[in-house]
Amino acid sequence: MTTLPRGAAALTHRAARRRRAVAAVGAVSAGLLVLAACDKPTSMATITVGSSSVSSEATCGGEGEALKAADLNACLKDKGIDEISVDPTENVRFGVDPDIADHGWTILMNGQPLVESSKKTYQVIPGSVFFNAQYGAQGDSTLVSIKEGEEETSGLWSFRLKKDA
Repeated sequence: MTTLPRGAAALTHRAARRRRAVAAVGAVSAGLLVLAACDKPTSMATITVGSSSVSSEATCGGEGEALKAADLNACLKDKGIDEISVDPTENVRFGVDPDIADHGWTILMNGQPLVESSKKTYQVIPGSVFFNAQYGAQGDSTLVSIKEGEEETSGLWSFRLKKDA
């Protein structure tokens, strides 16, 4: 024996099911539209000093395409970048997403390579290096960038290190 509704109850039951189906299709469609409008975020780079850290998406590029020299120079002059205080006696830890590491990355200090390119996701450099005139530092603030790519630069993440103490 079946338990199907009869008469007016059957019509009400079908109408409720139809409304739920239309609402579900509408919700899925709206979700797809929202996702289609979103840009994929670029990979992240992080600098950690002691218990403080700062992370950032790419200042320029970071989407796999080579950047032009003029774009790179403009990025290195960008004023709106994240800062972190550095005690010269502490180590500065650099971390990058595996996507960046796969292409190779180099730490730049004031636009000049500080270390050789690496395919690891992590590097440590003594904080004193960033305020040492021998390495090109000037004053109590240093622009440090992470350059993605060994041959051609495809992304740049910039941070300002401020001397603490």
